[in-house]
Amino acid sequence: MKTTLARVALLVGLSLSANTFALSLADLSQSDASGGLKDALTQGAKVAVQQLGKPGGFSNNPEVRIELPGNLGKAAKTMKLMGMGAQVEQLESSMNQAAEAAVPQAQALLVEAVKKMTVEDAKGILSGPDDAATQYLNQSSREQLRAKFLPIVKQATAKVGLAQQYNAFAGQAASFGVGNAKTASIESYVTEEALDGLFKMIAEQEASLRQNPAGAATSLAKKVFGAL
Repeated sequence: MKTTLARVALLVGLSLSANTFALSLADLSQSDASGGLKDALTQGAKVAVQQLGKPGGFSNNPEVRIELPGNLGKAAKTMKLMGMGAQVEQLESSMNQAAEAAVPQAQALLVEAVKKMTVEDAKGILSGPDDAATQYLNQSSREQLRAKFLPIVKQATAKVGLAQQYNAFAGQAASFGVGNAKTASIESYVTEEALDGLFKMIAEQEASLRQNPAGAATSLAKKVFGAL
């Protein structure tokens, strides 16, 4: 009988011990939850900017590489098959270089958006989908980022004559039955593609931290994501 009681006591003790160490979001203070999320988001934004804002950041990454849009893209594939790929490659390379030049300007704006996050924002993000924090950043900072990116993209495209190249290519593409290929200016197109690529990489960072909290840069972020 004593042995049985001892075993029961041991099992209860182990159960209580396990509960002591198994944190959930409800166990975290609002300050910790918000602080940990901000740490993780700042880390993810910086990593994404570092990955993309360098030579080859876009052009060497098939996930975010910028290609000619819509019908122009279809015509580009046809022209590559007909031995006219050099012009296409030069044009697309210039587009990706313009995006790579713009992205480093994003870090300060993204960090500022993270700082403005409220406790209520943090609670919704932590209980949301794997890209909830990225969605928040997209909604809260995209307009400011667009305004920052566009003049840099314009400067980069002007330097290499990208707009003229694009228009000339569009004229050639018309001979392949493409029709009106210019759905937007090349500067606007590259800017939006650069923003899409940036938030895609931030989303990957966020999903990675949710799945592997040990990869977080701060102990507070590890604690918060470990409780999800």
